[in-house]
Amino acid sequence: MSSVVVTIAWPKIVAVRVSEDTLSVDLDDGRTVSVPLSWYPRLAYATERERQHFEIAGAGYGIHWPEIDEDIGVEGLLLGKRSTESPVSLARWLAEREKRRRG
Repeated sequence: MSSVVVTIAWPKIVAVRVSEDTLSVDLDDGRTVSVPLSWYPRLAYATERERQHFEIAGAGYGIHWPEIDEDIGVEGLLLGKRSTESPVSLARWLAEREKRRRG
C-alpha cells in the first residue's frame, strides 16, 4: 500500500475591509471571505480607527492589528475558526484598555 501526501496551498490575502459588524477579506484566488466581528471580540470592542489600522502580515497569510494585538490568519478564516481567546484573557485586556483610556 502506498501513501499519498496532500499539500494545501492557502491563498494569500490581498485586501481587508472592516465594517461595524463584518470582517471581509479578498483572497488572491478570487474569493472573498466575510465573517461577523463577533467572532473576534477584540475587533468588536475596537474603535473604528483601531479597526482600520491593520497590516497584511505573514507574507500575505495573516492580518495584524497592532493597537489591539489581534492576529487573524487566512487558514482560520477559511476553516471558520473563531477567536480562541479565553473570557479571562479578554476581561484582562478590556480592563487594561479601560485603564489606558482613563489614564
